[in-house]
Amino acid sequence: MKQVLVIISMFIAGMVAAQSKYETAMGRGLEQLQAAKTAEDMTTASAFFERVGDAEKDKWLPYYYAAYCNHLTGWMNPKADKDKVAEKSKDLIAKAELVERNSELYCLRQMVAVQQMTVDAMSRYQTYGAEANNALENAKKADASNPRIYLLQGQTLLRTPEAFGGGKAVSKKLAEKSIELFKTFKPASPLHPSWGKDEADKLLEACQ
Repeated sequence: MKQVLVIISMFIAGMVAAQSKYETAMGRGLEQLQAAKTAEDMTTASAFFERVGDAEKDKWLPYYYAAYCNHLTGWMNPKADKDKVAEKSKDLIAKAELVERNSELYCLRQMVAVQQMTVDAMSRYQTYGAEANNALENAKKADASNPRIYLLQGQTLLRTPEAFGGGKAVSKKLAEKSIELFKTFKPASPLHPSWGKDEADKLLEACQ
């Protein structure tokens, strides 16, 4: 019996140590993300998260943040090839989805689709616009209480002509819904996505 208890204790200790190592690595990655000021900094953060993902095959969050950071480099670097950036983001999202499909990953897919659409909105709207809309519909099905869904939808519709269902009035309602949901939103853990409240406030201001 004593030997069994020792083995169980060693197993639990090993699990705690592994969890601590993972959480420490993720904490370092999040610090890099928050401190990033240039596209190069963000690329470094993305690569770090990707390495964590490669080491933690049963975790989706590292690849989520790797894709998120990579996506941001496409906006931070005006000379970036947005299609190339987007394809890398999609590859990372696909790795995360092998572990789990959820609202956050669908939101990220929407962001990537919008990034590709902006390369040439007139010719790409039907393809990437539909891809972005489908991603948000899937995000709602997975978790309709995710405030980032309505933030992203509002941001897109603010830049969409009223004749196509966009404009400030439509976007304002979505911004307000996002802000309302952020009041009660609680990330599943300190490592889960929590961004968006500041962006929702800015969106509402832009709609006034």
